[in-house]
Amino acid sequence: MQRGTFQLMKSVNKSLVLNKIRTNEPISRAEIAKQTKLTPPTVSSIVKELLEQEIIMESNLGESKGGRKPTMLHINDEAFLIIGADVGPADVDCVLTNLSGKVLFQTSKKLSSQLTNDQFLAILKNCIQSVVDFVDNQEKIVGIGVAMHGVVDVETGTSLFAPNLHLTNVPIKDELEKEFGFDVKVENDARAMALGESWFGKHGKINSMVAINLGSGVGAGAVVDGKLYHGAQDLAGEIGHMTIDLNGTICECGNRGCLQTFASGPAIVKRANEKLKQENDDEISPTVNLTGEKIYRMAVNGNQNMVQVLKETGTYLGIGLTNLIHIMNPEVIVIGGGVSKAQQFLLPAVQETIEKWALTSEAKQTKVVVSRLGDHATLLGAVSLLLVELFSIQ
Repeated sequence: MQRGTFQLMKSVNKSLVLNKIRTNEPISRAEIAKQTKLTPPTVSSIVKELLEQEIIMESNLGESKGGRKPTMLHINDEAFLIIGADVGPADVDCVLTNLSGKVLFQTSKKLSSQLTNDQFLAILKNCIQSVVDFVDNQEKIVGIGVAMHGVVDVETGTSLFAPNLHLTNVPIKDELEKEFGFDVKVENDARAMALGESWFGKHGKINSMVAINLGSGVGAGAVVDGKLYHGAQDLAGEIGHMTIDLNGTICECGNRGCLQTFASGPAIVKRANEKLKQENDDEISPTVNLTGEKIYRMAVNGNQNMVQVLKETGTYLGIGLTNLIHIMNPEVIVIGGGVSKAQQFLLPAVQETIEKWALTSEAKQTKVVVSRLGDHATLLGAVSLLLVELFSIQ
């Protein structure tokens, strides 16, 4: 879809009708009119436009309530395609999905630790080009969503600071729009993941949710009334740099004792190695190159040192989440990212800590769950950046 066409779609989507169909499908014209308070002729006119745009479709007749059976309306998931990119510290992952988030194609490119802005952009463009080349009818592509780690200026689509890649001021939006001609949205990866959870995570109708991304770092995103919360300078969600211990380890941000130095993948590996050295564990040499996955497997196999490391991680995370509950008081906290795969050890400790330190009985019962989107959580978050634009009610 060319950018001008997308702007036309957005003007159509300012109505309540499209979102009503999306959130209540299958639904009849009469029910849309009833729920939106729009007149039946107005609804019929809008529906006609949306049918012509092929973003919705009619289905088999609905249930009769005494008169003629109504024709039901659905979103046409196959009408358009979206490209999503997840930029991590080691890889760029790209997907092609339909409007329901079904992954149709996926590819990945490696990133090195020493890159210039131009080199990074070349790798990102190459990954996206592989997805574009897969599509026969490129007019169906709505746009490109990019989930980028670090600090992002969402208005300009610029990566201001990507600490793991040591990059600053990368004009991602400008470069990709110039290269491909599609609408491009760029967002912090943890916030993108939060938006993806609100669209695809099947958490029901909730007004507030925070998603935590546990991986090489610790990030978070908050969705309030269906919209991402950014804060005054786009720093909202940097929970990984919440201070847990004033005398703790120096974080990559320069501060001491950040949550990230306790609950990220590298922090877990560091503590596990220290534990092995302290205990002189006979099962494994302290010089073995531990990874988060190895630690998890050892814990599953009964290694009590590794079980303790993961439980400690859950306690530290629980302290951070308790602070978050006191500040934002979300209905649901969703934990995702690679570290979350150790949920059987993490979650009980998280919940015990929240129950111990949260201020009220209601706060102690805050729902904490692990993402069901798995490794696609952030990628689907990148996709959802375009869905929000497509379905937005202006």
